[in-house]
Amino acid sequence: MSKTVGLSKTDQLSFSPDPSRWKALAFIALAQLMVVLDATIVNIALPSAQHALHISDANKQWVITAYALAFGGLLLFGGRIADLWGRKRTFVVGLLGFAAASALGGAATGQAMLLGSRALQGAFGALLAPAALSLLAVMFTDAKERAKAFGIYGAIAGGGGAVGLILGGFLTEYLNWRWTFFVNIPFAIVAAVGAYLVIREPAGTRNRSPLDVPGVILSSTGLVALVYGFTRAESAGWSDSLTISMFIASAVLLTAFVTLEAKVRHPLLPLRVIANRNRGGVYLSLGLAIIAMFGLFLFLTYYLQVVKGFSPVKTGFAFLPMIAGMITGSTQIGARLMTRVPPRLLMGPGFLTAAVGMLLLTQLDIDTSYAAVILPAQILLGLGMGTAFMPAMSLATIGVEPRDAGVASAMVNTSQQVGGAIGTALLNTIAASATTAYITGHAASGTNLELLKLQAMVHGFTAAIWWAVAILTAAATIAVTLINTGRPGGSSFAASGSGEDAEDEVRIPVVAH
Repeated sequence: MSKTVGLSKTDQLSFSPDPSRWKALAFIALAQLMVVLDATIVNIALPSAQHALHISDANKQWVITAYALAFGGLLLFGGRIADLWGRKRTFVVGLLGFAAASALGGAATGQAMLLGSRALQGAFGALLAPAALSLLAVMFTDAKERAKAFGIYGAIAGGGGAVGLILGGFLTEYLNWRWTFFVNIPFAIVAAVGAYLVIREPAGTRNRSPLDVPGVILSSTGLVALVYGFTRAESAGWSDSLTISMFIASAVLLTAFVTLEAKVRHPLLPLRVIANRNRGGVYLSLGLAIIAMFGLFLFLTYYLQVVKGFSPVKTGFAFLPMIAGMITGSTQIGARLMTRVPPRLLMGPGFLTAAVGMLLLTQLDIDTSYAAVILPAQILLGLGMGTAFMPAMSLATIGVEPRDAGVASAMVNTSQQVGGAIGTALLNTIAASATTAYITGHAASGTNLELLKLQAMVHGFTAAIWWAVAILTAAATIAVTLINTGRPGGSSFAASGSGEDAEDEVRIPVVAH
């Protein structure tokens, strides 16, 4: 016997569980894996692609930046399109478009063609990512099932980047760089066909309100300016006039966007989505955690390849303990405890555990043992992030009105995308400054020049990793302080907020057997 909380009989029928929801999860997870690993797989192939297509050093960053700008800038628009068109249709269109853009990139004959394909990948990824997460939000409404589904999704979201390093290394070393694009095509086609056949989106969950065109323009240009500002800061410096101009433009545009959303009748991003303290706490803490994680991927990849001399494939496999930790933390810790304890008691300790793992990496030196330091650090990082990501992904969309599920999901991806851009730029700048200072201070010590460069590089990495430790600690503090909801499915959960919070909590059905 089942009961549905807070819904009429008509609504209960609309939200009856989809019998194919677990099959649908497999295809949604496959699509999410493709999007997440694409963020790192191209990094491994970039040197080969740059050489083959004669891309200058000044322009090589655009292979990464073109994707990041389109993806980050269009996410809110993509989330709103998912609510308007329907998540299933948006999901399938996003997958097929991503496959076509990947084919274009793999077949690129020059710089313009490659950069154009990366921008297209980002644009279709901005359709795909929020549609995938919002499908989970409206299909899995039982507390225990939701925990399992988001456990799988969270593990993929956290570990997909490391999988990309392995796959990118293998494809680049044994085939060629073009396969880092072509590999997306079978992923996308299988996921699109499977989604078309098995996904049944619940009725009555679309938002058919007119599209907020001024909101789309302001949010997209504001986010593009923000992401580009951080990307440019990495290469041109924080005092560069264009970098500063981008940050000022972003602040003006996003402030205008928030002001507009508070006044228009059908906003692109209803402020109720982010005003809820629990969802706001998730977006903020998750964004901070991603800052730390992206910095780690960057530094550890360079450390293993440049300092330790690992091949691309060996470097990829060196990240396996982190993937295993994330899967374990997400599916065995987070998913099992999510219905028993409040989310903050998973997210706070999870981020702190990851901070301890990051703290171990501050001990890196030229001759540091992988088994003694890097291995346990990665396990702790994986366990901590996996445990925290799972309830974060679920809490970011729970309690939201079904018609707002797309934009709520887009906000999760936006916090991750902006966090990644900030992490790469901020931590890389800190590392570069510390490296330069170390060389200046030790240049006259008589140390071999090549050895000095390696020592300076490692010193820069550890200086930046200390910042990552502090950022993860801040993420834990925010999670424990702001997120005050009870456990999903429990009586405390439905009454966890007051005012709008409490009202939100009963809008998504909770099915108890």
